[in-house]
Amino acid sequence: FTHSKDGVTLDLSPFVIHDMTVPADGATGPLGSLMMYKSAELSNMTVKVADKTAFSMDGLAIEITPPADGKAMEFTATTEKFNADLTLVDDPKSKEVINALGYQNIAGNLEMAGTWQPTDGKMELSKYDISVENAGTLGMTFNLGGYTLDFIKSLQEMQKKMAAQPEGADNSAQGMAMLGLLQQLSFNSASIRFDDDSLTNKVLDYVGKQQGMSGKDIANQAKAIVPFGMAQLNNPELTAQVTAAVSKFLDDPKSLEISAEPPASVPFALIMAGAMSNPLDLPKTLGVTVKANED
Repeated sequence: FTHSKDGVTLDLSPFVIHDMTVPADGATGPLGSLMMYKSAELSNMTVKVADKTAFSMDGLAIEITPPADGKAMEFTATTEKFNADLTLVDDPKSKEVINALGYQNIAGNLEMAGTWQPTDGKMELSKYDISVENAGTLGMTFNLGGYTLDFIKSLQEMQKKMAAQPEGADNSAQGMAMLGLLQQLSFNSASIRFDDDSLTNKVLDYVGKQQGMSGKDIANQAKAIVPFGMAQLNNPELTAQVTAAVSKFLDDPKSLEISAEPPASVPFALIMAGAMSNPLDLPKTLGVTVKANED
């Protein structure tokens, strides 16, 4: 498959799907309304800009274990490698930073894993890691409740209605309905983590050079500023935790992780209400913690 538009060309090798089942009319099973498959592969994807390869990805593999006998569905996705040519970036300031850090060409891979239990709607993304060689790995996880088949059907119907609206029409009613739909979901946990592979010190050295200082001086400045930046949250415990974690990470960059895990599930309605009425209390509501250099 090849598609070109405005000087950008997308090339895809065949996307091969194995053991696919499609929804049957009148299906009553728990997954009868969903298209399912057990595995899929994409050998290569390439994005070219003016005949130069800007991005390529090799070896995308997806594995799915359908739910059976009350067990949750399991899924994984991996790539062998991706490459990006950042010399094609046009913005002069961005190009300057890219060249200074030595990331004109980057390579890495992606890993993802998770589960979904259709009976109670528990959706867990246990791994979503994007790794870049000689830079680091950015990882994310989340755990939600309420993502049931009924929720999916309602969401699909809502999307159809919104797509059928004529251009320029008032979508406020659908927007409110979408908010109501999202309130069926609940928040269990989430995290974002960075594992360093030399990026942090490169950035510190670059910023220091811009200001006629050393990377260590910039790190010390950052450590001094953090407590003042956190003070507006009026959460002394979290402020102390963030200050200690940032200091530990900047002294010896290994990993930095922000987690949110409330003692009990928090409905999205409560999160949205809190965000509007008292956003400073959200870290307490969601059980936010920060740690550095821990496995």
